[in-house]
Amino acid sequence: MTSDQRTQQRYSVLAVASSAGGIKGLGTLLSALGTELRVPVLIVQHLDRKHRSYIAEVLARRSLLPVKLAQHREPVEAGTVYVAPPDHHLLVGSDGRLSLTSTDLVHFVRPSADLLFESVAAAYGDQALVCVLTGTGVDGAKGVDTVKAYGGTVIVQDPLTAEFKGMPDAAVATGAADFVLPLEDIAATIRGLVDTKRQ
Repeated sequence: MTSDQRTQQRYSVLAVASSAGGIKGLGTLLSALGTELRVPVLIVQHLDRKHRSYIAEVLARRSLLPVKLAQHREPVEAGTVYVAPPDHHLLVGSDGRLSLTSTDLVHFVRPSADLLFESVAAAYGDQALVCVLTGTGVDGAKGVDTVKAYGGTVIVQDPLTAEFKGMPDAAVATGAADFVLPLEDIAATIRGLVDTKRQ
């Protein structure tokens, strides 16, 4: 994405985090995002660190957008979904390139939603859009606070509709959520936000 495009668009990136129940939730979200989303999508899904993951292949079956495991130092492209590999934190820099690290676990997990969201906030500021879906634990709560502090926008799955409400509950409790929505309504909201021009 060029700097001119980033100047025109209200949002320049979408970051999504999920844990327990997340494969189903992500599939529902991705299948409804359409084929022409004008931002890259970065996903952290908590996975068993000991096993090879087929998450990209599984999600690709539901997604109308191309899905791939993120690679270290690759540049992000609009309309592509990048999934954190098992046992690696996923971050993005201000140069639009991804980083994979094996630094310490955060809230007992790696990859960490908090680290992804914090990197997105620092790189994209008020052009960051993040979403917390179903999951156990509190990962993502600190990150959405950071995104909000940088002027970004936070969407959280309504805990009452989440298969596991720990992560959504923790995110809502921060007070940083701009939208708290049933899973089925999130994709349409994202599309509407991404299609909005900067004022």
